[in-house]
Amino acid sequence: MLILLSPTKKLGTEHPAGLPCTGPSFKKEANRLVRGLRQLSSAQLGSLMNLSDSLEKLTYDRLQSWSPNPKIGQAVPSLFAYQGEVFSKMNPADFSESEFDFSQKHLRIVSGLYGLLRPLDSIMPYRLEMGLPWSCGKGNSLYEFWGERIANAVNSQLACQGDDIVVNLASNEYIKAVQPNKIAGQILTPIFKEKKGEKSRVVSFCAKRARGLMSRFIIKNKAKVPEELKGFREDGYRFQPKLSSEKDWVFTRPTP
Repeated sequence: MLILLSPTKKLGTEHPAGLPCTGPSFKKEANRLVRGLRQLSSAQLGSLMNLSDSLEKLTYDRLQSWSPNPKIGQAVPSLFAYQGEVFSKMNPADFSESEFDFSQKHLRIVSGLYGLLRPLDSIMPYRLEMGLPWSCGKGNSLYEFWGERIANAVNSQLACQGDDIVVNLASNEYIKAVQPNKIAGQILTPIFKEKKGEKSRVVSFCAKRARGLMSRFIIKNKAKVPEELKGFREDGYRFQPKLSSEKDWVFTRPTP
């Protein structure tokens, strides 16, 4: 199985001691996007991304210092660079060597700048959401810029693994960039809902945390087949077969 996640806006800069790193597969594409963004003034960048003054300056400064070949200390493995709810609940800080190895093979992070990342791919701080209406001169969006590149990379990894199951734990904004109709396999989407009485609904904050917990569950158990996901019971969630379909698996819990 291959897990797909979205990135986060919140980024960390601390590199865990002794952790080996790999290089992003789409370094050339990332460099091209950064060169394009550097053509914008700070004010243009802030307007394009709808940023506050402080975020505008931070984003502009990061672009100026970004390098396709960062020096030691400038880049962080993506699994630790992203600091949002998904990654905090995944808690990779306590992964064993074998669990890092499993995640490197079975987890990918979709990125507006880097395309598709492995957990140990070193990245520099950046801000570039996939849904941004900008494309560095190719089309009108980053979806057009990336085209089928991300889908092809996912298919290549599935072929290497010898299976055809994608566990979609990414947001709609980012799974769109994967072009699901181009994936040579089955995409399984866990959906996490909060139940109150007879009604259940998705609460964004809770769903993000649950995606991180599900990712951790798969990695810690080195899950190989979808059926194992039905045993996910973290934070009170339970698989609900009557609410699920072949492609969408629903997990609910009583509202905390």
